[in-house]
Amino acid sequence: MRGPDLVLGIESSCDETAAAVVRDGTEVLSNIIHSQLLLHQRFGGVVPEIASRSHTQRILGIVQHALREAAVTPEQLTAVAVTNRPGMIGCLLVGATAAKALSWLFDLPLVGVDHVQAHIHAAFMTRPDMPLPAVTLVASGGHTALYLVHAPGRTERIGSTRDDAAGEAFDKGAAILGLTYPGGPAIEAAAIDGDPTAVQLPRPLLHNELDFSFSGVKTALLYHLRGSGLERPMPSLSAAQVADLAASYQAAIVDCLVVKMRRAAERHHAASLAIGGGVARNALLRAAIAADPVLGALELVFPPLAICSDNAAMVAGLGTEQLRRGAVDDLHLPVTATARR
Repeated sequence: MRGPDLVLGIESSCDETAAAVVRDGTEVLSNIIHSQLLLHQRFGGVVPEIASRSHTQRILGIVQHALREAAVTPEQLTAVAVTNRPGMIGCLLVGATAAKALSWLFDLPLVGVDHVQAHIHAAFMTRPDMPLPAVTLVASGGHTALYLVHAPGRTERIGSTRDDAAGEAFDKGAAILGLTYPGGPAIEAAAIDGDPTAVQLPRPLLHNELDFSFSGVKTALLYHLRGSGLERPMPSLSAAQVADLAASYQAAIVDCLVVKMRRAAERHHAASLAIGGGVARNALLRAAIAADPVLGALELVFPPLAICSDNAAMVAGLGTEQLRRGAVDDLHLPVTATARR
């Protein structure tokens, strides 16, 4: 009789070096993440060369840590799953090379996983019987898109951002306000004591299909502070002013996300709604979804915070699903910067 699937997941698409072991697609035995935040913070964003170098230095130690915490040896593994798209090419190459070496050394099947699809699949790891069809929002620093989910591994993109991703907009807004990187957590913290109605910021594309646009929110914040021609120097802001601006900015982004999710759920007769990506950790977003009369009536699947941000458990989870379907790759598995539709 076949034993449980034990899949090692490896994630290195951006600035987290991660490895995890997942049993039977849902039980997370380990989920080790090394953040490069301190390496990139002074640059206000991820520097690809620095990220790739850090992955190279840490990837094997992270894998060993994941195996040790899961109390699993390489010989006990069923397969190795690795993010091979989308992401920064140099970063992806580090993870893919490590996964190929492990696959060859221990004669394990190799499974290439789409990073965005793994974020979607995190909902099935949280709720394997999630009612379908489901609308899923994936929102992070690099991605903001809506997907219609028909079954595990079967998704259709129904909306995406035309410019900045939501997480990118948070980063840029935080930079304008003099807050730290990454911007999402910094703005969320600053907004706690702020008034979200203090400044009226636009909600772009609110009445237009299912696509998003966030660059106008960022520009409006900048113009509010410096004038439409940037004729004024950046003002010195009090803590109270920063709090109000942060709260207003966060509210504008969350409103855009919620309106588009509501429209998607109504249009596609969704039975449930799920969220994934780093922005899915935002407390205001989760509360606004639950409070919405349409979305709140659906089955809401909010994955634990640990598998919302970039992580390897979601990679192992989707890798298990693909393995069971026979979607196995060979050692020629390529890496690509773009996601599949």
